[in-house]
Amino acid sequence: MCYFTDENYVKTLKGSFTRDDLDIWARQSLPQALKLQVGCGAEPTVYKHLDRVFELGKQYGVPHISMTTNANLLIRDKLQKWVTNGLNEITVSLHGIYKDTYEEMMQKGDYQKFHKALELISEIKKSNPDLLLRINYTFNEDNFPELKDFFKVYGKYGVDIIQIRPISKIGETAYNNFSLDKIIPVYDDFIKDFKAQAARYQTTLLAPASKENLVQRESDSSLIFNYTYFYVSPTHFWQKDFDWKRQSFREYTRQIGWGKQLLSNVFKSKKQLQHLLRDQNLNYDVDF
Repeated sequence: MCYFTDENYVKTLKGSFTRDDLDIWARQSLPQALKLQVGCGAEPTVYKHLDRVFELGKQYGVPHISMTTNANLLIRDKLQKWVTNGLNEITVSLHGIYKDTYEEMMQKGDYQKFHKALELISEIKKSNPDLLLRINYTFNEDNFPELKDFFKVYGKYGVDIIQIRPISKIGETAYNNFSLDKIIPVYDDFIKDFKAQAARYQTTLLAPASKENLVQRESDSSLIFNYTYFYVSPTHFWQKDFDWKRQSFREYTRQIGWGKQLLSNVFKSKKQLQHLLRDQNLNYDVDF
């Protein structure tokens, strides 16, 4: 389930942004950003310059700054500083409602530390009402049955958003059951009840709307994915040939005719844009 149970994936996590690199990255990326997503595929809380990342996001006026974490290393003083410096959403990965399932699926996660972290976030939220707590739950045939108890166990933490999505093969992870055969027949009844629970707890629910959406993975929203999501790491900065330390974002987009690409796609049919569809983006129903 977790990226970090894939040994081949872990080997690709090389390098680190220096503090000077961050200033260049910010100048190149953040003036155009509507959202800054820190983490997701790597654990950001181990990065020594994380404070500076949030500071730069706030400095450049990014409207939404979010961090994805397993929450096991959160410390009160650091978390409070990050929130003060601009962090306004914490997205926590969860793959099991109860201890045995959680620790089996997360492997390097500690169930007690996880709950302590949620208690900490919940407490800090009281004095920072704009801070959002989001939980992402990836389900499979083994952890799906206990998902019905999510609010029973985690409702007390004031979860603002819960996203649930079916497992996808993203590498050679320790967990390798990608079948949904046992889930599909019961999903529609489950999601009806789960929506009602989310409404009672005033939690926004992001979820596949029906069993059909579990099978049909393509989403029209993925047509704009390549134009709205820019992935940045020490070894990859959006496009392979973008020399981000020496060339400005504006210079590079002019070089590749980015504006012309965007304009030409406006007048193309969905069929003509079929190559842009991604099969990992689901059709989500959003309930407030």
